[in-house]
Parts: sequence; C-alpha cells; structure tokens
Amino acid sequence: MKVPKSVLATIEAFESLPGIGPKTAARLTYYLLHAPDSLAEKIAQSVGDLNKNTKICSVCQNVTEEDPCEICEDSQRDRSIICIVEDPLDVWALEKSGGFSGIYHVLHGVIAPLDNIGPEELRIRQLLPRLKDGKVKEIIMATNPSMEGEATAMYIQRLIKPLGIKTTRIARGIPIGAELEYADDITLRRALEGRKDF
Repeated sequence: MKVPKSVLATIEAFESLPGIGPKTAARLTYYLLHAPDSLAEKIAQSVGDLNKNTKICSVCQNVTEEDPCEICEDSQRDRSIICIVEDPLDVWALEKSGGFSGIYHVLHGVIAPLDNIGPEELRIRQLLPRLKDGKVKEIIMATNPSMEGEATAMYIQRLIKPLGIKTTRIARGIPIGAELEYADDITLRRALEGRKDF
C-alpha cells in the first residue's frame, strides 16, 4: 500500500523525537488525521511558538520565557543551595515534588565520551562564577544514577572541591511501592548505604 507523502512525512517527523518508535509515530499521525482541525492547528502553533518564545536563563540555564527565570527571581528561594540537574525536565520534576526550595543549575546533558560529549559541551563553566561570592554553602548533585551521570557528578565535584563548598548527592534506593525482591544489587546496596534514622 502506498502511503501519502504528507502522512509519511508526519510519521517520520514524530519518529525523529526521542522515545517515539515507528508504531507510535504512525498512531499519532493517523490520530491527527481524524482529530478536529483545531487540535492539529493548536499543536502546530505550539510547536512553532516553542523556540520563538523560549530562551535559556542566563543564571541557572533552565528553559524560560523571561530572563532571569521565575525561580532565579524568586526572593523566597534559598540561594545558599544549588541543585545541579541534567536537563530542564529534572527541574520540572523536582519543582512538582515541592521538596526543594533552593535554586538550580541545568547542565543540558552529561559527559558521554561514546557520544563525543565532553565537559565543554555542557553548561558547567556557567556554574563556576555563581560559586565565587561565598553565598553558596551546598551543592546537591542530582544527576541520574547512570555511568554518565556519576562521571559528570564526580567531574563537577572535583572542580568545586577547592572552593570548600559542601557537596552532597541525592539519595538513591528503593522507590515507594516497589518490592525488594525485584530491585537490582546496586540499588539495594545504595539503599542500605543511604539509610537514616527512623
């Protein structure tokens, strides 16, 4: 069966997004074919406005519409603690949790030698001037517990060590609702190492 060029082009566009395979891309495309025109127009308008209306915060490197961003401008935030995250989605997740009242620094990736991503490709150099005035007392490393996330956290920790700023790592362990028998060895070991008073 010959697929119309516009359908094929839309499938290929969806497929180029991370986490979307050929079947999902085709499903989304065929859904849009039968969806109200207003939905397709809304999606097209939103995607078109995305890059036009957003920028990178000059302070924390998060995605924002205003520079500096709302978080950096918020006088209620604790400016003595900076949480370092891999990407803007991590800020979104931490903010949604309501458990952090400090400020952030977004790296926009991790050190990944196999993908030719070194420290120079990340927004690490934008972090260092923020630490020079002595106001920051703690850096929380909130990179993912992958090999690349760990390597990135260790690299940044070595850069920060001479400044005498306390560096911590987010806890890792068993998620709420999970069962111990299904956890891997490393997760169990780190859960035991990170235990605290009850």
